Amino acid sequence: MKKCVAHKLIESHLVSGEMQPGQEIGLKIDQTLMQDATGTMVMLELEAMGVTHVETEVSAQYVDHNILQTDYKNADDHLFLQSACQKFGIAFSRPGNGVSHPVHMENFGKPGKTLLGSDSHTCAGGSMGMLAMGAGGLEVALAMTGAPFFIKMPHIMGVHLTGKLPDWVSAKDIILEMLRRHDVDGGVGRIIEYYGPGLQYLSAMDRHVIANMGAELGATASVFPSDEVTRAFLRAQKREKDWIELASDGKADYDEHEEIDLSKLEPLIATPSSPGNVVPVANVVGKEVFQTMIGSSANPGLRDFAIAALIVKDKQAHERVSLDIIPSSRQVLENLTADGQLEMLLRAGARIHQAGCNGCIGMGQAPATHKISLRTVPRNFPGRSGTKEDLVYLCSPETAAASALKGVITDPRSLEMKYPKYEEPKEPLLNPNSVTMYKPDPKTRLVMGPNIKPLPMFDAFADKIEGPILLKMGDNVSTDEILPAGTKVLPFRSNIYEISKFTFSQIDETFYDRALKHQKTGSILVGGANYGQGSSREHAAIAPRYLGIQAVIAKSYARIHRKNLINFGIIPLLFTDEQDYEQLSQGDVLEFPDIRKVIQQGSDVKVMNKSKNKVFHTRHTLSHRELEELLAGGLINAVLARKS
Repeated sequence: MKKCVAHKLIESHLVSGEMQPGQEIGLKIDQTLMQDATGTMVMLELEAMGVTHVETEVSAQYVDHNILQTDYKNADDHLFLQSACQKFGIAFSRPGNGVSHPVHMENFGKPGKTLLGSDSHTCAGGSMGMLAMGAGGLEVALAMTGAPFFIKMPHIMGVHLTGKLPDWVSAKDIILEMLRRHDVDGGVGRIIEYYGPGLQYLSAMDRHVIANMGAELGATASVFPSDEVTRAFLRAQKREKDWIELASDGKADYDEHEEIDLSKLEPLIATPSSPGNVVPVANVVGKEVFQTMIGSSANPGLRDFAIAALIVKDKQAHERVSLDIIPSSRQVLENLTADGQLEMLLRAGARIHQAGCNGCIGMGQAPATHKISLRTVPRNFPGRSGTKEDLVYLCSPETAAASALKGVITDPRSLEMKYPKYEEPKEPLLNPNSVTMYKPDPKTRLVMGPNIKPLPMFDAFADKIEGPILLKMGDNVSTDEILPAGTKVLPFRSNIYEISKFTFSQIDETFYDRALKHQKTGSILVGGANYGQGSSREHAAIAPRYLGIQAVIAKSYARIHRKNLINFGIIPLLFTDEQDYEQLSQGDVLEFPDIRKVIQQGSDVKVMNKSKNKVFHTRHTLSHRELEELLAGGLINAVLARKS
């Protein structure tokens, strides 16, 4: 068998299982990353499991999401995270250093390694020839102890790139083209591997753009080879010694095939409110724009900001438009300053924000109600921007900059100027001391402010489940809708008791009060296809579990959220016949008799709809290991039981 890069990466880290699609495999994890919106839970989980130090080659904690300090909560959590890094021996990136994914790429990205992160966009690391995947914080915490990471062996989709991008088209348009073809669930159960002659024209950061938004396809990972382009990036970061060549064998075997001729692409845009709603920019030109935002982990490269600067040079943003610039890292900000592009942006009327996630996660720069905001961010789920009635479009820096000038959605090819030519400096300014490396010190006392609360502990899985359907939802419900982000909610990320009050508030503001009535007796959720798409935040599982949710029945699940449900004792069930979904109503009381015994005996789970006196069938897809963890009431309980 001729092997592709993904097969080589998996084979070199395989510790259990067979590399057959759909079979559970265990992988050795070399590196982990956390960001502050999920890292607080990771640290609390390490503490709950009695961990003294980490076993990975590199583990890094980034403070990039909750960097607005409007009161004490975020500042307290930053101190907590730093003290935990000192205790466990984790690298710490302070607020203002930038977004975890590009900063990790600058400092630690290494071809041939595995990377697991408590952020769904960790898959961006695949741009460097890594097997990089997002996961719930609890699985990342376990990987930091040296335990394997378990997934079902994905199918490998090979995407053959030919040609060269035309002017005014960039890497964002490539991943938008993939989303146009395959939608937000087209990558579920797959690793997407890019190869072919078109790669030579894509820089390491261009590849980062594409790999990053593989999460929006639902992919387990996106993989690129490690070639001379990768080597040039590492050389610029003074880390050429970390480079190895990693390529697929000639005519490697892929389970699925796709081909993109880069020369035929045009500027694309994702319309509200899904990354999969992709159309040519030309189809929506002329709509009034009130904000354009450039930055985020989805367009983090120096060229992404520099191109925008060169487009708006000696011009003014339209008087109606807020042109928001969010540098992806301190290093990028320093280089924009040194090369003069920051001044170009400032003089054009841009607003410059601190390096971090900021508006991408709804932390500031919320748009006006029902007014269009063009953003280079990865997601435009409803309300994610911080404005419930938002109209967020996803686009390239070229389209965002052109639209900022004109005040309406603009095809950048229509600008009366030549496409700016830009080459990144071969020796950019570096900031090697931006990340602090800590050795483990078990005597370190964790600094816990008043908002930081211990994890709630949950009972073992019930013998019988009976309760009402508290919420019936449609397809593609995201974790932003299950447990929203933003300035109001995210500061409670280390306090499950408080953050649970916002559960499903984007869908039904009465959910919390209704859930409290059944908190002790239990209740059920019903979802459509691709339930739980989006971020890796395990709060979207912990908060429902705390409120008494015991089971979810859906047509299909996003990978990370499915596992998060199991990790905290909620059983994810699938409709055996999807027609039964139509027969269920919110408020129906369901009974799962002897469910603990039933799921140990087989995959079929009979459900009684007591409100309609009907029986229907569901099924579970739990592995033996997942079944053990669920029955224990969650992964922490299972880990503690194994130790006793």
